[in-house]
Amino acid sequence: MGLIFIDSCLVIYAFEDHPLHGEADRQAFAHENPEDLAISPLVMLECLVAPIRDGNLALQQHYEHGLRQFEILNMPEEVYRSAAQLRGRFGLKTPDALHLATAIMHGCRAFWTADERLRRAAGSFALNVLAA
Repeated sequence: MGLIFIDSCLVIYAFEDHPLHGEADRQAFAHENPEDLAISPLVMLECLVAPIRDGNLALQQHYEHGLRQFEILNMPEEVYRSAAQLRGRFGLKTPDALHLATAIMHGCRAFWTADERLRRAAGSFALNVLAA
Protein backbone atom coordinates (compact mmCIF):
# COMPACT_ATOMS: atom_id res chain seq x y z
CA MET A 1 0.00 0.00 0.00
CA GLY A 2 2.77 2.45 0.83
CA LEU A 3 3.72 4.72 3.66
CA ILE A 4 1.82 7.76 4.90
CA PHE A 5 4.03 10.57 6.19
CA ILE A 6 2.55 12.19 9.32
CA ASP A 7 3.33 15.88 9.90
CA SER A 8 4.47 16.95 13.37
CA CYS A 9 1.33 18.91 14.19
CA LEU A 10 -0.85 15.79 13.82
CA VAL A 11 1.44 13.74 16.04
CA ILE A 12 1.39 16.47 18.68
CA TYR A 13 -2.41 16.80 18.55
CA ALA A 14 -2.83 13.04 18.96
CA PHE A 15 -0.23 12.51 21.68
CA GLU A 16 -1.21 15.54 23.73
CA ASP A 17 -4.95 14.93 23.31
CA HIS A 18 -5.67 18.30 21.73
CA PRO A 19 -9.27 19.21 22.69
CA LEU A 20 -10.36 19.91 19.10
CA HIS A 21 -8.13 17.64 17.04
CA GLY A 22 -6.70 14.85 19.22
CA GLU A 23 -9.52 12.36 18.79
CA ALA A 24 -9.89 13.00 15.04
CA ASP A 25 -6.16 12.39 14.57
CA ARG A 26 -6.21 9.16 16.55
CA GLN A 27 -9.21 7.93 14.57
CA ALA A 28 -7.47 8.70 11.27
CA PHE A 29 -4.38 6.82 12.47
CA ALA A 30 -6.54 3.88 13.62
CA HIS A 31 -8.05 3.46 10.15
CA GLU A 32 -4.61 2.74 8.69
CA ASN A 33 -2.21 -0.13 9.12
CA PRO A 34 0.15 1.07 11.88
CA GLU A 35 3.10 -0.19 9.84
CA ASP A 36 2.17 2.31 7.09
CA LEU A 37 2.52 5.41 9.31
CA ALA A 38 5.86 7.18 8.99
CA ILE A 39 7.70 10.17 10.45
CA SER A 40 11.20 11.59 10.20
CA PRO A 41 13.77 12.40 12.87
CA LEU A 42 12.68 16.04 12.41
CA VAL A 43 9.16 15.13 13.55
CA MET A 44 10.72 13.52 16.63
CA LEU A 45 12.70 16.70 17.32
CA GLU A 46 9.64 18.94 16.96
CA CYS A 47 7.57 16.74 19.27
CA LEU A 48 10.20 16.57 22.00
CA VAL A 49 11.12 20.27 22.23
CA ALA A 50 8.21 21.46 24.38
CA PRO A 51 8.31 18.61 26.93
CA ILE A 52 12.07 19.05 27.34
CA ARG A 53 11.79 22.85 27.56
CA ASP A 54 8.99 22.56 30.12
CA GLY A 55 10.72 19.84 32.13
CA ASN A 56 7.73 17.56 31.54
CA LEU A 57 9.49 14.20 31.82
CA ALA A 58 6.24 12.22 31.69
CA LEU A 59 5.24 13.78 28.36
CA GLN A 60 8.78 13.40 27.02
CA GLN A 61 8.72 9.69 27.87
CA HIS A 62 5.21 9.38 26.38
CA TYR A 63 6.59 10.72 23.10
CA GLU A 64 9.78 8.67 23.21
CA HIS A 65 7.76 5.49 23.72
CA GLY A 66 4.91 6.38 21.35
CA LEU A 67 7.05 7.58 18.46
CA ARG A 68 8.46 4.06 18.18
CA GLN A 69 5.16 2.96 16.63
CA PHE A 70 6.00 4.91 13.45
CA GLU A 71 8.39 3.99 10.66
CA ILE A 72 11.31 6.44 10.97
CA LEU A 73 12.43 7.67 7.54
CA ASN A 74 16.01 8.79 7.13
CA MET A 75 16.94 12.22 5.81
CA PRO A 76 20.02 11.96 3.60
CA GLU A 77 21.59 14.83 1.71
CA GLU A 78 19.16 14.46 -1.21
CA VAL A 79 16.28 15.39 1.10
CA TYR A 80 17.95 18.70 1.88
CA ARG A 81 18.52 19.49 -1.79
CA SER A 82 14.89 18.69 -2.58
CA ALA A 83 13.75 20.75 0.41
CA ALA A 84 15.70 23.74 -0.91
CA GLN A 85 13.81 23.41 -4.21
CA LEU A 86 10.45 23.19 -2.40
CA ARG A 87 11.32 26.11 -0.13
CA GLY A 88 12.41 28.27 -3.05
CA ARG A 89 9.46 27.35 -5.23
CA PHE A 90 6.65 27.48 -2.67
CA GLY A 91 8.06 29.70 0.09
CA LEU A 92 7.72 26.94 2.68
CA LYS A 93 9.45 27.17 6.02
CA THR A 94 12.55 24.99 6.23
CA PRO A 95 11.02 22.30 8.51
CA ASP A 96 7.92 22.03 6.31
CA ALA A 97 10.05 21.72 3.16
CA LEU A 98 12.12 19.01 4.86
CA HIS A 99 9.01 17.06 5.89
CA LEU A 100 7.60 17.16 2.38
CA ALA A 101 10.95 16.33 0.74
CA THR A 102 11.39 13.36 3.06
CA ALA A 103 7.95 12.00 2.18
CA ILE A 104 8.56 12.45 -1.55
CA MET A 105 12.04 10.89 -1.47
CA HIS A 106 10.72 7.80 0.33
CA GLY A 107 7.85 7.38 -2.11
CA CYS A 108 5.14 7.82 0.49
CA ARG A 109 1.65 7.39 -0.91
CA ALA A 110 0.32 10.33 1.12
CA PHE A 111 1.37 13.26 3.26
CA TRP A 112 -0.96 14.00 6.18
CA THR A 113 -0.92 17.48 7.66
CA ALA A 114 -3.18 20.09 9.22
CA ASP A 115 -1.14 22.91 7.69
CA GLU A 116 -3.14 24.23 4.76
CA ARG A 117 -0.19 26.09 3.21
CA LEU A 118 1.88 22.92 3.24
CA ARG A 119 -1.05 20.93 1.88
CA ARG A 120 -1.40 23.32 -1.05
CA ALA A 121 2.32 23.06 -1.84
CA ALA A 122 2.10 19.25 -1.79
CA GLY A 123 -0.95 19.16 -4.08
CA SER A 124 -3.02 16.01 -4.35
CA PHE A 125 -0.29 14.06 -2.53
CA ALA A 126 -1.32 15.74 0.74
CA LEU A 127 -4.41 15.38 2.86
CA ASN A 128 -5.56 17.70 5.61
CA VAL A 129 -7.02 14.96 7.83
CA LEU A 130 -8.72 17.54 10.02
CA ALA A 131 -10.68 18.89 7.06
CA ALA A 132 -11.45 15.49 5.51
